[in-house]
Amino acid sequence: MKNIVLIGFMGVGKGSIAREIIKNSEYIAVDTDDLIESMQNRKVKEIFEVEGEKYFRGLEKKVALWLENGVKNTLISTGGGFYKVENLKNIGTIVFLEAPFDSIIKRIKKHPNAASKLKKRPLLKDLKKAKELYDIRRPEYLALADIVVNVEEKSAYECAKELLKKVKKDV
Repeated sequence: MKNIVLIGFMGVGKGSIAREIIKNSEYIAVDTDDLIESMQNRKVKEIFEVEGEKYFRGLEKKVALWLENGVKNTLISTGGGFYKVENLKNIGTIVFLEAPFDSIIKRIKKHPNAASKLKKRPLLKDLKKAKELYDIRRPEYLALADIVVNVEEKSAYECAKELLKKVKKDV
């Protein structure tokens, strides 16, 4: 078992799928945004607002080095931009969770806690800009991915099951 690193656009379901994987496998999980919030003792949204995106990306870099050197046999759920860390490939098997932009937004809006989910994602304030960001990131995610799992119209359980099956074939 080596690390599995989940990448994908914000709101695609990395956290939900991670929870299903840990329920149905031997993996334990960490979330890079949660680690950063713990390091800073404040929410990602506040870090972005007060310090800016560049500062936040520096924190991601720190977390990435720690993951590479100190974490094994773990499922790592990442923030939407974490894929840009230089050592990503050294951390584990990269799994891109893919869905069309409109499907991601629809998924977030359907969530019982939709307002809070949108509020905590500063880059989703302007949906036109978010779509442009999605269009830039999608090919980059694909280029990095060892495995791609299309999550559109599937439950977190179905995605987790497919992902674990693909990871076993890949290892």
